[in-house]
Amino acid sequence: MVKDKQFYRSLFIVALPAAFQGLISMGVNMLDNLMVGALGDVTLASVSLANQATTLFTFLVNGIGGGAAVLISQYWGKKDYDRIRRIFGVILRFAAIVSLVVCGLVFFFPQQTMRIFTNDASMIAEGAKYVRIVCLSYPLFAMANTMVVMLRWMEIVRIGLLISSVSLVCNFCFNYLLIFGHLGFPALGAEGAAIATVIARLFELCIAAYYLFFREQRVRFRLRNFFTRDREMAGDFFRHSLPIIAGDSQWGLVGAAKAMLIGRLGVAMVSANSIADVFLSLARIFTDGLANGACVVIGKSVGEKDYVRTRQYSNTIQILFACLGVLVSGTVILMSFTVPYLYNVTPETQRLAAQFLLIGAFTHLGTCYHAACFTGINRGAGDGKFVMKVDMVCGWFIVVPLTFLAGFVFQWPLWAVFLCTRIDQCFKWIIAFFRLRGDKWIKNVTRD
Repeated sequence: MVKDKQFYRSLFIVALPAAFQGLISMGVNMLDNLMVGALGDVTLASVSLANQATTLFTFLVNGIGGGAAVLISQYWGKKDYDRIRRIFGVILRFAAIVSLVVCGLVFFFPQQTMRIFTNDASMIAEGAKYVRIVCLSYPLFAMANTMVVMLRWMEIVRIGLLISSVSLVCNFCFNYLLIFGHLGFPALGAEGAAIATVIARLFELCIAAYYLFFREQRVRFRLRNFFTRDREMAGDFFRHSLPIIAGDSQWGLVGAAKAMLIGRLGVAMVSANSIADVFLSLARIFTDGLANGACVVIGKSVGEKDYVRTRQYSNTIQILFACLGVLVSGTVILMSFTVPYLYNVTPETQRLAAQFLLIGAFTHLGTCYHAACFTGINRGAGDGKFVMKVDMVCGWFIVVPLTFLAGFVFQWPLWAVFLCTRIDQCFKWIIAFFRLRGDKWIKNVTRD
């Protein structure tokens, strides 16, 4: 274990605010889930499936931000603010273009988007109305999230926590007004939840842009930098970051493939998975937030070319996250006895959701450890290609085929099908452990 107090300060000054920011951001989706759940099983299932498109897009955006981690954190270690500013411009332009393309596709083809995830006519009709509105939040979210994440790699974290808090309050207020029609507002149901999300994301972007353009004083990024082309930094970004973007995006596609399979196993399965997924995502987001802190301290040490310290940090982070996994999993187990019964759904759905949460709690033991390694240590050290390969093999050659066989060929119980959707979490930690025993994972990607 590292005894240097500065290590723990650097780790947790990024990790804890990032973790709580992730929890609060997820709270926006949880609010939609809980409030829409009051409208019944079909509406809840429809919105849940519609949000699979949003989840897929979120993976893509997180991949863009994660791809920035290796370059920004390592240049941050070298205190090369000029190159950080140039990287900011490249990444923000890329995020803007991608988000506008995805928004346009979903907006003009909402029913086709829903048919990807289900063949139930009632869920397609209800979900299409929701997704056509909520997709307008995609460009807003992409720009705000990318700004916040890039600042995080420079150990600027309070602004992200503020933005997420404002977004949560905003989303709750407009959900209350627009879903149920309080204080003279129309009762719009699921469409009201979508409008509330768009408004919340607009607030996020306004605050993030104001801070980046007018308050941040070290990098001094300005609006003109957004339009300045930089072939050198663009080349570095796509060379070192595309594996991370591809890895996160393909994992989002794996999630979409699982949703397609789950969406054809009945309303009870979809609703129970939706309930469990919200709270398991809270656990995962908290873990990933802490892993972001690990990414920064590892990236800084690699940028400073202090590789002995990098290995010491790696070993300590692995121990910390193994202990954290036990704590988080225990919390999820406690949730399984209460959370499903807060929803206005059938007893069958409540029972399934409780089973899914228990399964998720035990698989999260492995999730917490390998997230520390893959999301934190490996990415910060420039080893993104290895992480992409592991995720690709596990997702497309193990999780998706096994889930299909369990649900439609062997027709196993629904709890067993759900276990198959998370089976990779039971062994990826072993791969992560052995990868970090050697030296191949340390790669300095900065320019002198």
